[in-house]
Amino acid sequence: MQTELLREDQSRSPEQRLRPKRSRTDCPILLSPRLVLRAPHEDDIDALAHLANNANIATMVSRMPHPYTTADAADFVRRAKAGTIAGTIGKCVYAITKADNGAFLGCCGIEPHEDGRTVELGYWLGQPYWNQGYATEAAQALTDMAFRTRDIDQIDARCRVMNVASRRVIQKCGFQFQGSGMVGSLALGGMMAVEWYRLDRKTWVSLRSWGGGR
Repeated sequence: MQTELLREDQSRSPEQRLRPKRSRTDCPILLSPRLVLRAPHEDDIDALAHLANNANIATMVSRMPHPYTTADAADFVRRAKAGTIAGTIGKCVYAITKADNGAFLGCCGIEPHEDGRTVELGYWLGQPYWNQGYATEAAQALTDMAFRTRDIDQIDARCRVMNVASRRVIQKCGFQFQGSGMVGSLALGGMMAVEWYRLDRKTWVSLRSWGGGR
């Protein structure tokens, strides 16, 4: 029996072997060399409010208000724990923390699209932790989780046109440019120009097979 299962698995393409047989909607804790991605909790509120209350961050993402208060942080944690952020089944929101001391660095997450075949990746880091590779490490861990646990075809990511650092993270994770457009920004109180990138499952499988910086 085991030999038959092995032959069946070997006959499948790498893409088929890495596609989950049943799509999950849970949000497991994720580990990477330097990070732990876990659900936000009350102990994060002060650090979250301190780091998020930064116009350099808020004006680069769509859903973060500015100023960002302790009450905003507490409401975010409450909604994350209740699973009611955006009211979306299968949405995962993570606190990005350091593996060695548990320090809160920022947040990341995935949100399913209505087509059922796509999820959107998002992330932000507190300014003291920029340019240290943490965003790329978190994005890669989240990307791998999404493809391994969701029966999806692609992951989308967007960044503000002027956000060079975020664009670099997206490209390092293997995403390819698709186009540009406009999205609403809470902090700006209007629209902002963004670039749209996509990573499909086949490219992800190839990157994993080649090493791909993973």
